[in-house]
Amino acid sequence: MTIEHVSVMPSEIVQWVSEANPRTIVDGTYGGGGHTRLLRDVLPGDNESGLPSPLVIGMDRDPSVIQRDDVPGGPGSDPKIELFLGSYERAPAALAHCDRTHADAFVLDLGLSSDQLADRDRGFSFTLPDAELDLRFDPESDLPAHQWLAFHGEKEIADAIYQFGEERFSRRIARQICLRAKQRSPVKTVGDLVEICRRCVPRSKNHDIHPATRTFQALRIVVNDELGILERTLASAADWIAPGGRIAAISFHSLEDRIVKNAFRNDDRWEILTKKPLCPSEEEVRDNPRSRSAKLRVAMRKDDVSGGLPGRPLL
Repeated sequence: MTIEHVSVMPSEIVQWVSEANPRTIVDGTYGGGGHTRLLRDVLPGDNESGLPSPLVIGMDRDPSVIQRDDVPGGPGSDPKIELFLGSYERAPAALAHCDRTHADAFVLDLGLSSDQLADRDRGFSFTLPDAELDLRFDPESDLPAHQWLAFHGEKEIADAIYQFGEERFSRRIARQICLRAKQRSPVKTVGDLVEICRRCVPRSKNHDIHPATRTFQALRIVVNDELGILERTLASAADWIAPGGRIAAISFHSLEDRIVKNAFRNDDRWEILTKKPLCPSEEEVRDNPRSRSAKLRVAMRKDDVSGGLPGRPLL
């Protein structure tokens, strides 16, 4: 069954990005393409001489996402949309491929898409217990989660689950994972790991969080190097976002949000436009419950003091 992906905080993204009057936008987490299509409509309709043609660059690490939309008649055939397979960390390379050095806006929606949750081959959803515990965005890169568990010891597994999942019962979970390996019944499927988490994590009083949620989050972060990529990208973004340009980043847990907040606060090249993170409206949360934990932060690249043209890439 195909689940239609619903973009998070779409009107807020359009509002904050459109205020930069962008000609070049990078959507670093293309996913279902919802933000990209909305951002395309923000672009100017003209092609002024001496300025780059209006363009949204959509990037995604998941080959199935790009293959789905980069077909005749798909979004990738739109002259104002260019799709690239790869991490948003490679945004400068995508810009160079499109003959431009800077973007006027950069959008990140760091959550999983509904398509990924429904993919039986990835293991992102607890509702598919027989799925292999893979958790990679790009199935051709690095190790799937079940192999990562097989190659690491109890302390390393416990530390990762605690650090990246903020799971208080990480030691119990790691001990059971390693015990299964010693018994020659290693964790290989979603159901294997969910069963362990159910036994090790006491059910909370309000029952609003699945006992495996934090552990799956931690392993997904580890196998995809999610936080490392986010940190490195935000550290370099001011080098390739034009003066007056903006970053709009939607995060879904405290680890991501902290990285975004600190990246904006600790780099003098950014002016923070959202003093506190913005949250979805009550109406959006009602219509799209997956948006409930979203937080949006926006920053603007300060004008260069060296005399460049604010808000426009120097080509």
